[in-house]
Amino acid sequence: MAILTRNSRGEMPFLDHLEELRWRILWSLLAIVIGSVVGYFLVLGFGVLEILINPYYEAMGGEADKLVFLSPTEPFFLLLRVGILLGVILVSPIIVYQIWAFLSPALERHEKRAIVPALYLGVVLFAGGVAMSYYLALPVTLRFLLFFGDEYFDPMLQAGRYFSFVTRLLVAFGVLFEMPVVIMILSALGLVSPEFLRKKRRHAIVIITILASVMSPGDLVTVTAIMMIPMVFLYEFSILLSVIITRRRRDRTIGGDPPDDSVEAE
Repeated sequence: MAILTRNSRGEMPFLDHLEELRWRILWSLLAIVIGSVVGYFLVLGFGVLEILINPYYEAMGGEADKLVFLSPTEPFFLLLRVGILLGVILVSPIIVYQIWAFLSPALERHEKRAIVPALYLGVVLFAGGVAMSYYLALPVTLRFLLFFGDEYFDPMLQAGRYFSFVTRLLVAFGVLFEMPVVIMILSALGLVSPEFLRKKRRHAIVIITILASVMSPGDLVTVTAIMMIPMVFLYEFSILLSVIITRRRRDRTIGGDPPDDSVEAE
């Protein structure tokens, strides 16, 4: 990668910005390709498909037939798609680093100190969302959908559609659990405040209720409540994080930050 120089304020000419962006994108694409290859072999060698199919077998009480496919090429491309998805998840820290390396020179020191912990927190929250979806939301949803109208229908699941449904649900919950990270970053940039979040609490609860109902169909009381509780908790946790970050920003505004080249800044 070409070494592009910046001035003392982290600035560079516009064309150099484009050149750096091009290299960041190329490194990210290379990471996705390598991650997809690794993910494909992980799917083949470490039983990833079995992990994704197990909730279906458990929902059917262990008496389910194998998933079916309707095209000779479907098993291969199914494994490939799952491998690519797994690979993208594995290399996502590299992609996030490339984005961060491109954007961080334009941020102030206090913004960097707030955003870096948010990125680490995002990894934990994403994993927590996926785990909750797999162990709680997915089994309940499958039991409801598979036995809905069972007096009229017998389930015969197509492999491609089943894996598409499962992976979308897992990734969706992982993304939804990133809400505190988004609010942390917006608070660090001064775009939202705790007062705004408290004022919009009722609107947020309505949106959370709608999302919980749409993403986990089933019993309108139990399942929706199961999904709502952690999301409402995450919203309240986000307000707390916003309070902490906003107070620090106000303290810096009152006291003032030392110059970047001062002894205190080192």
